[in-house]
Amino acid sequence: MSRILLVEDDNGLRLTLSQFLEFENYQVEAVGTTRDALKRLSEGSYPIVISDIYLDERTGIDVLSAAKNANPECAVILMSGRGSMETVMAATRGGAFDYLAKPFELDDLMDVVKRAEKSFEADDEKGVWIEDIPDTDMIGSSAGMMEIFKTIAKVAPTTATVLIEGETGTGKELIARMVHRYSQRTDKPFVAVDCGAITPSLLESELFGAMRGAFTGADRDRIGVFEAANQGTVFLDEIGEIDQAFQLKLLRFLQEHEVRPVGAARSKPVDVRIVAATNKSLRKMAEEKRFREDLLFRLNVVTITMPPLRERRGDIPLLAQTFLVRYNERYAQTAEIKESGLKAFNSYLWPGNVRQLQHMMERLVILAPQGKIDEAAVREAIHAMDNREQTSESLADAESDQIRKVLVAVGGNKTHAAKLLGIERKTLYRKLERMGIT
Repeated sequence: MSRILLVEDDNGLRLTLSQFLEFENYQVEAVGTTRDALKRLSEGSYPIVISDIYLDERTGIDVLSAAKNANPECAVILMSGRGSMETVMAATRGGAFDYLAKPFELDDLMDVVKRAEKSFEADDEKGVWIEDIPDTDMIGSSAGMMEIFKTIAKVAPTTATVLIEGETGTGKELIARMVHRYSQRTDKPFVAVDCGAITPSLLESELFGAMRGAFTGADRDRIGVFEAANQGTVFLDEIGEIDQAFQLKLLRFLQEHEVRPVGAARSKPVDVRIVAATNKSLRKMAEEKRFREDLLFRLNVVTITMPPLRERRGDIPLLAQTFLVRYNERYAQTAEIKESGLKAFNSYLWPGNVRQLQHMMERLVILAPQGKIDEAAVREAIHAMDNREQTSESLADAESDQIRKVLVAVGGNKTHAAKLLGIERKTLYRKLERMGIT
């Protein structure tokens, strides 16, 4: 059994914890001051150190630092009855193994100690690494992606309008940017517009511009997206969301290549290339009279259909490693994908496609125990992302350490942290409150 250094200034609690750990056959050395703790650590190292945060003139953070200096592999478990965001950040940055909010059940402490011991075990599973990952934003070597690249190579140098179809998260905007990059307009503006995020009443002024006094709040002349991107490319994402009244105006623009700002007396010529994208079937919408058929004909001069990730599984290892490298660098981590982890990736259906894989890899780089992205880590991440609503009220099992690590990695941004954890922000606040973190 492991030797444990216990640092706790409360005599009663120190005795209780010592007796409990000794009953579990651990060799415990218990001290009540940071001076005694630092002296013990200067004389030798311990595989496990359990320390309170607030002790005397020094704190458990000092004990953590000394323990890591004596033994970088030491698992330091910190305890506190009045934790704060600052102490949690300091503990995580210092390499604490876990952080327990007082009061806690003794079984909870034992679970953490067992996990600490397990972390010392040798890892025999091989990591997966692919050499010569292409230096490009659009990763893919499957047959379907090769066909798309060939289409882009042919259509990009032309002025043809392009329609990109595909499920959410398949990379439609990346394709649009590739069309622009390899066109003769590459040194001109590329402007992306999310049609679904702009109210119908504002879409016309957003794209065409507006004159001062054209409507309430128009206190100055405003240039539209089409004019601002003159000689460049405009990417109209979620084109199926525009209402039918504006569809006719967009059709006229595609025919005449002129814009007429709201409130203006005359039109002006504009030279922009349109690349549009949709996650809906515009053909079906046209059959149902919800999308103008003549506008559809104008948009789909060349159509590129993005395959869902489940239909290009051969690209999953390339994508996973690309995101692994990116987030290891961003968060200064050394996470590694194991063979079992890659098999778990390949067996998943990926309803959120490449974007979901990207978010999952970011989460795994931050949270995977000892940086091992194995089957267990992947399954846990999949469970969290697949069960956001179900887990929003029941995440008490083992997420305190995950919440702490994610918050540190994203600089305390709770919105981003909740997204990576697969929970709602209000749930994160509740968890922080239960953890005793203000």
